[in-house]
Amino acid sequence: MDHLQSMRVFVKVADLGSFAKAASMMDMSNAVVTRHVADLESRLGTRLLNRTTRSLSLTESGQVYLERARQILDELEDVEQMVVARNHEPVGTLRIVAPVVFGLHNLAPVLHSYAQRFPQVVPNVTLVDREVDMVEEGFDVGVVIARNVRSASVVMRRLTTGCITVCATPEYIAKHGAPQRPEDLLEHHCLSLPADYWGDERVFTGPDGQEVRVRPTNVMIANNTEMLRQLALLGNGIALLPSYLIGRDMAEGRLMRLLPQYHLPRVDINIAYPSRHYLPAKVRTFIDHLVEHFSQTPNSMLGEQWSGIDGAHTKAADGSMGSADAAVHPAPAPRHPEQERDEGELDQLDEQLRANGIERKGARRAPAAPRRYPGNAERRTYEPA
Repeated sequence: MDHLQSMRVFVKVADLGSFAKAASMMDMSNAVVTRHVADLESRLGTRLLNRTTRSLSLTESGQVYLERARQILDELEDVEQMVVARNHEPVGTLRIVAPVVFGLHNLAPVLHSYAQRFPQVVPNVTLVDREVDMVEEGFDVGVVIARNVRSASVVMRRLTTGCITVCATPEYIAKHGAPQRPEDLLEHHCLSLPADYWGDERVFTGPDGQEVRVRPTNVMIANNTEMLRQLALLGNGIALLPSYLIGRDMAEGRLMRLLPQYHLPRVDINIAYPSRHYLPAKVRTFIDHLVEHFSQTPNSMLGEQWSGIDGAHTKAADGSMGSADAAVHPAPAPRHPEQERDEGELDQLDEQLRANGIERKGARRAPAAPRRYPGNAERRTYEPA
């Protein structure tokens, strides 16, 4: 039998821990896979795998052979890919995996521009909210959102960092007030991810650099940030949401930032791909395209491509300004008819907010009465909206 093919089959069986899975992945019968491994063991004169009816494990010789075989096969594939990449345009199906909400809000513009540059590549996108084994499931590229991710078989490259914003609707703030310290969240209705996502404790860093740890009082829990966003927009409580999800809501005043002087840990947004020295052209070009896209997109404009949080000057619920990493001020988009509110109702809401020391972004203010100065000179002062 083909020595290299037997080596490939053995590595696949060892990686997946199953003859049946290896056979399915390599489009072979179980008998052919078994014969390849048996032929390899016969040629080497030693057993590489311990087999029982319920488990499969490497012998000491099998472990040594696996490490060297994997290196040899990787180097062979790298050489072949290097030669092919020098003479061929990216072609074929590109399997991409990403978290559901991030993918819905961020990937379409990237895929659109990539497809225009490389029309021979067919992106095949899978959006899931679970842990993915990229090697076993056959994905070429993945977007991973996590603080710390390590894997020997996968390369991680940071695209950007996501910031988490504490926010609520103006109506909720007018009714319940705005928290001034993280501890105040204990007195509010909070909307959160399940504890197995980020734990049940939130760690804020205050203006003095000191950590403040709180366990908010959750009234609703959901395993999807888009669901939490919708619940927040309906006025159900205070939510901690990623910047790429609520930029437009912040810019148009539907959500207001709370606790602007306190910051939650940022989360790395990474691109992941199976470890290879020479990547297939379709993978290499997509990674480069993704990195270029995110390097030109401020954190505040992720998702809706809209200013609203970290990058733009947005007023928080306490009247202070948000951070200004990049001053981006696009013209407001026209509102959908369902979003229009009666002006009198809005003015009434704004008065309630001002009574609580809060200024809603976009609120109208009447000119101040003229001030009289000596010599009958008259000056008119307008307060900024």
